[in-house]
Amino acid sequence: MSIKKWLWLILLMLGTTIALMGITGFFRHPETLPIVATTPTQQLQPQPQNKNTYTLLVSTDRLLAHIQKLNFQRYTAKERSHSRRYITKELQKFGWKPQIEKFPTGVNIFAQKQGTDKDAGAILIAAHYDTVDLSPGADDNATGVAVVLEVARLFADHPTPKTLQLAFFDQEEAGLLGSQAFVKQTARLQNIRGVIVMDMVGYACYTIGCQKYPAGLPVSPPSDKGDFLAVVGDTEHLPLLNTFNNIHQNLPPVLKLPIPFKGLLTPDTLRSDHAPFWYQGVGAVLVTDTANLRSPNYHQPSDLPKNIEPSFFTGAAQIIVNAATNLLEQNNVLTTKLPT
Repeated sequence: MSIKKWLWLILLMLGTTIALMGITGFFRHPETLPIVATTPTQQLQPQPQNKNTYTLLVSTDRLLAHIQKLNFQRYTAKERSHSRRYITKELQKFGWKPQIEKFPTGVNIFAQKQGTDKDAGAILIAAHYDTVDLSPGADDNATGVAVVLEVARLFADHPTPKTLQLAFFDQEEAGLLGSQAFVKQTARLQNIRGVIVMDMVGYACYTIGCQKYPAGLPVSPPSDKGDFLAVVGDTEHLPLLNTFNNIHQNLPPVLKLPIPFKGLLTPDTLRSDHAPFWYQGVGAVLVTDTANLRSPNYHQPSDLPKNIEPSFFTGAAQIIVNAATNLLEQNNVLTTKLPT
């Protein structure tokens, strides 16, 4: 390695270490969160695009219907089994062939649609379907499940060069157990070019001060309200993170958070199913509404469908579908290139 490259790496490590020390706790559970009013803004319905832009449009009605169907606690083995029956039946309706993958304490669901280029690799879209005890988990994480199912519907008859893989992880709330079991299948990981994990993407608040931030956030928040979508990625795969550039004014703003050293300095950014992929060297992003930094319903019985903000949820889903479309259709390198 050249002296110039070593100097660049040293400067990068020093700069990111100092700047990102303040981000620790970004997803930490605060002691209290105020109950805030949620006043929907204008309906964020994606508009048809021309042939040179995205054409796969999400359905608000379908997204909300999934939330209603999953409006129950998904904590016990029986409850999670009921969730799996719904998910697998929906996938089958769209022509997918879901596989049940058991591990010692739970069951994942996996499905894939082969791409047109066998050498192009795969993109994995994933969400966990379990909840904590005593919470129906509308936002956490029926919203994530609903978006994965909407991706399944939209891409069922939409061929792409890359293979599309879908995963629904069990036992995330028990310690990321489902995703940890998934990444143990190392042969499968070798074909994955990037992963999008969704964990809470349906809650927004529109009063000033309803969104909390940790001290020393190294990027400028897009809003003083809780109306943006956060995307967390590792600095080793910045092109994957940068896929979430939102240029559509009718969709929520996007806050991108690049995390160095696989979250070593920021352990609270490792609290969802993207983390096991980071530690296997696989590029992954977490897409979230920032959970307890915004929502007073986090892990509560009040995490109900009525508290999902439809326009924000629709916009978040469309941003994810747009990014997935780009990743599946483009032959971009998703690892960060060091300067020569």
